Amino acid sequence: MRSWIARRTLRAFAKRYGYDVSYLLMMLNCSPSAFFKFAPVMKASAHREAVPIDASFAAKIVGALAEDCGPCTQLVVDMALEAGMPNDQVEAVLRRDPRAMNDATTLGFRFADAVVRRSANDDEFRDAVRAQWGQKGVIDLTLALQLGRMFPMVKAGLGYAKECRRVTVEGHNVDVVKQAA
Repeated sequence: MRSWIARRTLRAFAKRYGYDVSYLLMMLNCSPSAFFKFAPVMKASAHREAVPIDASFAAKIVGALAEDCGPCTQLVVDMALEAGMPNDQVEAVLRRDPRAMNDATTLGFRFADAVVRRSANDDEFRDAVRAQWGQKGVIDLTLALQLGRMFPMVKAGLGYAKECRRVTVEGHNVDVVKQAA
């Protein structure tokens, strides 16, 4: 029964977001034990307690971009738009353009980018996040970043990351910049 509900939930998710969940269905079919241990990560990836939506999704997009070549990033972009992050903020993160970001997006983006690149100034951005939203803000952005990176890596590890695609925001292509020049 639990597997039937999970399969139905995954198919509904796939239909809602146009996202290929075949790697999760394979995991469910071949190792329900592994799937049900992994499933809580999906809920944890939605955690947000102290930071605004724009900061949280800026970190999630940076995480997806670090590990993915399109489909998982598109999923995060679609979820950001659905959550209410403005189009221009999503596009600014995808283009790595802090000049076009609001303050919350900029801080989420800079923190996540510093952590992903293992930058020497990650403490500077962590302190800025802590000053703005407290320790819960650091936790929010860390989970948003790192759990967002997990799905593309699991998909790749299972051999299902075979597709790359352009990322769109509300139907138009965005020239994604994956790393700073």
